[in-house]
Amino acid sequence: MPDFRPVLNFRLKLWRTAVLFSMAVLAGGLYFFQVVHADTYIRLASNNRLRLIRFPPVRGEIYDRNGALLAVNVTTFDIMGYPLDIEKNDMLERLAELLSGHGIPFTAEDLSRSIKRQSWAPYRVVRLVGNITLAQMADLVADPEFPRELFPLPVWRRTYPAGSLASNITGYVGEISENELRQFSGGNYVAGDQIGKNGIERQYEDLLRGTPGEESVEVDARGRKVRTIDARPAGRGQDLHLTIDLGAQRLAADLMKGYRGAIVVMDANTGEVLVLYSSPSYDNNPLAWGVSVREWNALLNDPEKPMLDRSISGQYPPASTFKALVGLAALEEKETNTSVTVHCSGAFTLGNRTFRCWKRSGHGTVNLLKALQESCDVYFYQVGLKLGISRLLKWCSLFGLGSPTGIDLPGESAGVIAGPDWKRARFRESWFQGDTVNYSIGQGFLLTTPLQIARLYAVIANGGRLVRPHLSPVAGASVRDLPIDRKNLDVIRRGLDYVVRRGTGRQAGSFGITVAGKTGTAQNAHGDDHALFAGYAPMDNPKYVAVAMIEAGLHGSSVASPMVGEILSYLLVPEARGKAQ
Repeated sequence: MPDFRPVLNFRLKLWRTAVLFSMAVLAGGLYFFQVVHADTYIRLASNNRLRLIRFPPVRGEIYDRNGALLAVNVTTFDIMGYPLDIEKNDMLERLAELLSGHGIPFTAEDLSRSIKRQSWAPYRVVRLVGNITLAQMADLVADPEFPRELFPLPVWRRTYPAGSLASNITGYVGEISENELRQFSGGNYVAGDQIGKNGIERQYEDLLRGTPGEESVEVDARGRKVRTIDARPAGRGQDLHLTIDLGAQRLAADLMKGYRGAIVVMDANTGEVLVLYSSPSYDNNPLAWGVSVREWNALLNDPEKPMLDRSISGQYPPASTFKALVGLAALEEKETNTSVTVHCSGAFTLGNRTFRCWKRSGHGTVNLLKALQESCDVYFYQVGLKLGISRLLKWCSLFGLGSPTGIDLPGESAGVIAGPDWKRARFRESWFQGDTVNYSIGQGFLLTTPLQIARLYAVIANGGRLVRPHLSPVAGASVRDLPIDRKNLDVIRRGLDYVVRRGTGRQAGSFGITVAGKTGTAQNAHGDDHALFAGYAPMDNPKYVAVAMIEAGLHGSSVASPMVGEILSYLLVPEARGKAQ
């Protein structure tokens, strides 16, 4: 009988070897997964078990000086989900079909793009769809086709009750862009967050924004919530109470209907801005809730430029409103006084050029007070030449022209106080005396904003103090005394009183209050002349200063001056306020 023992022993050895090898492989695998990569797999397991829900911060609200709401939060819903869940079972296609069926037009591509912008961790929740109303959300959740892996999240959305009345002031919020994410990388922002894009919303983003909240939840294998592990509620931002008077702002909008331009009203003593209206305006509500690229481009390319805040960014020749500064500079530099007279024949000749007065027949013999009252160009041509451009530039700088006023809004223009150096750099030409002649009546290369003119007239009204315009008490008041002789200021104030009582600005004084100010008609290379009026009231104890600038308004005396008179009356006379409302 053959001996099978050697064969059996060999097979047994092979089997033992195979078992030992398998055990070694298993042990090696266990060591590899449980020791070498233990942290990785523990993290993956935890991530598959944990979900982090981020709650957007609750933005502070914005009010006017009387408590009227300018920016408020309303509750809407976002449809949220986790990248790990969304990638399964054609989720995006099914959700897009469901949304379309309920009148919410979204494609799978739209949803995919939204996720890619936000997805940076598979266990962090992302927003698929935003701005869903309560009724829409209830309708969607009741639909049996609504994916149970998704859930609604209540969020705050911004709305602006004043709309176009104050859009240039409040600005608007919108979804943070990639550039802004990089810019504010240390500010706890993530894709999908709302951020101030313009106006007060941008200026005071840090105060208004609040702090985001977060909730850590444990889920089972099907993604259903088991328990809450930790929660931190979202923090509310600081409310802001602005100096704006919404009632006066509404009156300014009514007065500016059909016109392009701006109206500014400011407290002459503190710099508090009560009216800052730019026309035409725009409704900031759609921008906060989202507009298409086509709608956005249409707004940007509108020839009326509704998004240009003409009150702080529009640059215009100050025209004859500038004569008050020229007259004051001449008094301070002792180049004139109330006894010095000039004969105005309707024209002034300098070399081979003739500069006309607005009144072709002339004003006859005038002194400074009469020249202000009748806005005599010939008088200021000659006074400006006596001063010279260097001293004119000095006085422009002293009154803050040629630099931003410092108002707490982004996008303010500095204006232009052009001089010899500026002209040489810009045009490679020398400065001529004819340039100084034009400069002396607020024309030529000189450009200012309506807010800068308001600050200039506030100095005249308050006795020589340069204030910083501001919209929020957070900015703080800033007042600087200027080296001006009060007697010289009184002369200019008397001349501005004559302008309204018996000169070119009579219509400003027809609203039951005493107004002092100056008309202006600025040459416009693109059409009809611009109309301006700058003034303050009450005349003897000024409280408010106001400026109206009307593009292509033709005459400051007939168009701009009654606007200033009416809005100052509204603010100073309770009966006028009640009638306007």
